[in-house]
Amino acid sequence: MTATLPRAGAAPVASMRRRGRAPGLFSVLPLLVFTAIAFGLPAVAMLNGAFTVKDQATGAATYSLANMTASLRGPYLTALLGSIKLSAVSAAIAAAVGLPLAQVVVTSRFRALREAVLTASGVLANFGGVPLAFAFVATLGNAGVLTRHLGLTAAGWDLYSFWGLVIVYLYFLIPLMVLTITPALEGLRSQWREAAHNNGATTLQYWLHVALPVLAPSLLGGLVLLFGSAFAAYATAAAMVGSSVPLVTLQIADALSGNVLVGQENVALALSLDMVLVAALVMAVYLPLQRRSARWLA
Repeated sequence: MTATLPRAGAAPVASMRRRGRAPGLFSVLPLLVFTAIAFGLPAVAMLNGAFTVKDQATGAATYSLANMTASLRGPYLTALLGSIKLSAVSAAIAAAVGLPLAQVVVTSRFRALREAVLTASGVLANFGGVPLAFAFVATLGNAGVLTRHLGLTAAGWDLYSFWGLVIVYLYFLIPLMVLTITPALEGLRSQWREAAHNNGATTLQYWLHVALPVLAPSLLGGLVLLFGSAFAAYATAAAMVGSSVPLVTLQIADALSGNVLVGQENVALALSLDMVLVAALVMAVYLPLQRRSARWLA
């Protein structure tokens, strides 16, 4: 039998690789520590509280599914379904409006217009909370400027309703859709359009059979992202509609503050866990779609 001798230089190369990995691990260590503190500890506390039931008389704590069961019944289930409905409707409308708007921006010959729209979209996509609610109340509320001048109250307009909240959400969801879909639209090659036209395809046929199938992963991914953004919104709805529109984020705030029933803090944590599960499902759909879209448009 013959012994296999190591190649010359193999050990130094392996040693250099190990030394090269060490600085990389140390450089990412602060991020890992921050993630563990900022996300890991709250997640553990939420999981522990969601499955902990306290006896109001004795204060004894036991682990049970009672909180999770309560979060899927009665007004809590109504609020969860209301948030899902509001998010789905808002995301669908924002996607339908944002796609053609982004296409106009991408195909525009005016660079200044494109930069202005994208800059404004970046600002508006992050404009929310109490300032956004106040702006709409002052404009379209019961005593708002446009409401009084256009006589919208007589026409049945009500800002503090489901559809009023949808319009408010569209204010930041449409710009978010423009930002999300613009890179995908820029990735559509002009050769595809020219080839389709050379083969006798109309513009509508090109979009139906070429552009939209290629954009489908990005469109679905953008739709999922819009859904998640609307689903997690809290401050705007809390400042504008209060409890008149059942939303899971508002139910969590009421349970934590004891506005409905005392001692429902752990039910609020169970509702938060429900939201995390919905968000995880959303991300499980979003990430594969983004990878598939990147392969097509690379």
